[in-house]
Amino acid sequence: MFSIRVPASTANLGPGFDSIGLAVNRYLTLYVIPNDQWLFEAKSENLAGLPTGKENLIYQVAAAVAEAHGETSLPPVAVQLTSDFPMSKGFGSSAAAIVAGIELADQLLELELSLKEKARHASLYEGHPDNVAASLYGGLVIGCHQENDTHIVLGGHPDVDIVAVIPDYEMKTDDSRGLLPESFPYHQAVEASSISNVLTAALLQNDWELAGKMMTEDLFHQPYRVQAITEWKKIMQLKESLPIYGVAISGAGPILLCFTPPRKGKSVMRRLAPHFPDGAVELLQPAGRGVTVTLDNHTCSAAK
Repeated sequence: MFSIRVPASTANLGPGFDSIGLAVNRYLTLYVIPNDQWLFEAKSENLAGLPTGKENLIYQVAAAVAEAHGETSLPPVAVQLTSDFPMSKGFGSSAAAIVAGIELADQLLELELSLKEKARHASLYEGHPDNVAASLYGGLVIGCHQENDTHIVLGGHPDVDIVAVIPDYEMKTDDSRGLLPESFPYHQAVEASSISNVLTAALLQNDWELAGKMMTEDLFHQPYRVQAITEWKKIMQLKESLPIYGVAISGAGPILLCFTPPRKGKSVMRRLAPHFPDGAVELLQPAGRGVTVTLDNHTCSAAK
């Protein structure tokens, strides 16, 4: 029938906590075919163990979107899934699944949802807009999710290389959030907010030197989460001798991202790799396009 491709994403970029997201060139892909019942079949090792029926998150989201638009049922299909990025490590795997579910409902029911409507559905389901908006729109996004509305600002397509240090262990988002404080003193909240504001301004002005500095000045979450990510200390030591703008935890972790000038990422990757033999070190690029749908061998943006 059709296929859906959703880019992975990284959230926060340091102090842009639950607000800033960036799509990256790793993808969750759904191949959708007619069937007499709902079936999800994982074709990638990264997806091993996912539910195969209606308990799958993608179906749950699709059903919620259908219900929100007055549809009582979804036509059953079989969905083959492939993914080239790991789950529960900080690349927005649940956000990609949510975006995929929304797009699946949109296609099956011909809802013709706008990207703004999809962003609202996704943020309501996820609770914050950073990963889901990046997977929807592509590129850099800055978002604010509130009870009555969701606001997304597009930040363009950054011209940077990204070197990902991927540990060999997972970190569930709920466990990672459990490391965070329940409250901040007022003066600390003001300082943390100002750092985040400067990060945002620097990103929008393509000032990656300043953005990189703000990444490691974060007060919102990284000082607490790095306690559980042993690779952080080693990277912070190595970055001083490498052309790295800044380092940030990808989402809730444990993946760590090093942002470098264009065309410097490959050499940084080669120099970092020997220091992390138990994990993986990979070169990424920002993904300029968000979710796309392929119909009859014709690929198009999911925007309406």
